Amino acid sequence: MVIKSFRGKMADNTIDTVSLHTNDGSVGYRIKSLTAISSAPGTQDMEGLFKIYKVPQTAVDGEVDFSDQTLLAVVYFKDYATNDNQPSIQTVIFDNEIFNQDVYVTYLDVRSSNSASYYFELEQMSLDLNENTVATLKDIRNQS
Repeated sequence: MVIKSFRGKMADNTIDTVSLHTNDGSVGYRIKSLTAISSAPGTQDMEGLFKIYKVPQTAVDGEVDFSDQTLLAVVYFKDYATNDNQPSIQTVIFDNEIFNQDVYVTYLDVRSSNSASYYFELEQMSLDLNENTVATLKDIRNQS
């Protein structure tokens, strides 16, 4: 099993593209882990929301909608500098779906406008022709 890791720092209300596509679609991925942290832990009040999608996003929002078939993962975290009685929390949810195209990370600080960093790991796998076709068709269907 090959694990690939990706990380980045994002300003509030932005979108990153993680390039994963290949010419023939024979490489598939599945999310194995996802985490996030404030750019300045313990020094700012924030509530951050990172979402990973399998189709390009045109806007960033604070809504989590698991009926959206293009949403692959979500991490929500809180960090409070002004209240020691409020512990930092993190909630992570991700799908076990296999995909073979680029993914798109959105970030929003729902409390203020602080930056934050994400880190996620993908399990990389070879796809046979049938698996490749299914993953590619799902991606095409989700983009229309």
